[in-house]
Amino acid sequence: MEKILIANRGEIALRIMRSAREMGIKTVAVFSEADRNALHVRYADEAVCIGPAPSSQSYLLGEKIIEACKKTGAQGIHPGYGFLSENAAFARMVKAAGITLIGPSPEAMEIMGNKLSAKAAALSYNIPMVPGTEEAVTDLEVAQNRALEIGYPILIKAAAGGGGKGMRIVEKASDFVEQMDLAVSEASSAFGDGSVFIERYVSSPRHIEIQVLGDNYGNIVHLFERDCSVQRRHQKVVEEAPSSVLSEELRRKMGESAVNAARSCNYIGAGTVEFILDENLDFFFLEMNTRLQVEHPVTEMITGIDLVKEQIRIARGEPLSFTQDDLKIKGHAIEVRVYAEDPANNFLPDIGNLQTYITPKGPGIRVDDGFEQGMDIPIYYDPMIAKLVSYGKDRQEAIQRMIRAIDEYQITGIQTTLAFGKFVMQHEAFVSGNFDTHFVNKYFLPEHLSQENEEEAMIAALIGSNFMSSISDTAKENVSAENESQWRKNRKEH
Repeated sequence: MEKILIANRGEIALRIMRSAREMGIKTVAVFSEADRNALHVRYADEAVCIGPAPSSQSYLLGEKIIEACKKTGAQGIHPGYGFLSENAAFARMVKAAGITLIGPSPEAMEIMGNKLSAKAAALSYNIPMVPGTEEAVTDLEVAQNRALEIGYPILIKAAAGGGGKGMRIVEKASDFVEQMDLAVSEASSAFGDGSVFIERYVSSPRHIEIQVLGDNYGNIVHLFERDCSVQRRHQKVVEEAPSSVLSEELRRKMGESAVNAARSCNYIGAGTVEFILDENLDFFFLEMNTRLQVEHPVTEMITGIDLVKEQIRIARGEPLSFTQDDLKIKGHAIEVRVYAEDPANNFLPDIGNLQTYITPKGPGIRVDDGFEQGMDIPIYYDPMIAKLVSYGKDRQEAIQRMIRAIDEYQITGIQTTLAFGKFVMQHEAFVSGNFDTHFVNKYFLPEHLSQENEEEAMIAALIGSNFMSSISDTAKENVSAENESQWRKNRKEH
């Protein structure tokens, strides 16, 4: 595989290209008209425009991507994450075109792409499940009776869902029908599939995911866990590795379950098995993501493994070069996602120009981004600007380095989530490790950021005042000295 096409944009496209370049592999970028001057386009060896700005007319058009692949002679396609990365139909198109997809098989995507078939596959290996229905709910009366058996509160979830869409928490039986209708309607609108199922609602969960790698020869390993419990609108904003609450025994059990989940669908490549962990530290299978995750850098930091290089090697037919026993956790890593969003206004996306854009540097800091100063944040795509990652010998050092990096990160022209990231790092619940997926709802209020801004402004004013006072005092001393000198001079002259 001497040349690969990256069917993505922004920071993940750049991140893949860098690993490919280190392996001596040439890269092809695809881009929409809105991304004509993007960094990933400039970095690649070749670039092909595939359509107008909307992703439905560019990055989601599999035919255009395969056409660009053939035009440039690329032998493989890396889909990154998002867009077509978990699209089984696209994976089949790539295979039919005689091109290698740097990812799992279409069959694995289909099994794990639907939460019900994923649950069925995981159950075949006796992986723990949250009590609930094992099939889609079709009969309302049967569903109501099953909900009573499970016990309220319950969760209605879209079978084809993700990102919190088609998900409804039902606190009591009298709300069931209304919430069921809402969940089915939202699932149909978002995914074209209104199938839903029911689970017991775990009230204080931790979101723990396990990174796995599988080759073409049946070798599957896990690369330990990531704790992704700090979320807004069911989407992750802060991730860390390893988790602060897992014992070695629990880590081993969850790792084995993740490997078995991958084995249940003959998984090849890099994937992530997601679990929820309740207040009793019992874990339950949630889903499997059949792609590289946004938060993969924290796993790379604590293991020393370049996951993109491993994906490429596996796609080339190479066996894993290490075993489970070879893998060790070293240090601690934290990732804060830097979004063009206003956390003081319900995390609403913001667009505009990066008038100032200066990234932090120094020991233990990694920034994966796709922007530079003067560029615009486009309205058409996900509002993530960068992934800010800190690494330390332990969790405390990683937290302190993250705080320092956030302070150094300079962005003006748009609102960002940097101040929110600092709020998390400094909050007692996060520092102690005693938090769950309700962190934002429990602890964060917009006024916390305005209070911090006011405090920073007050400190700046005090510093400025003291500085002016010191200048004033110095000036007085200089005037007095000058007057005395002049007096002595005048005395001598007279």
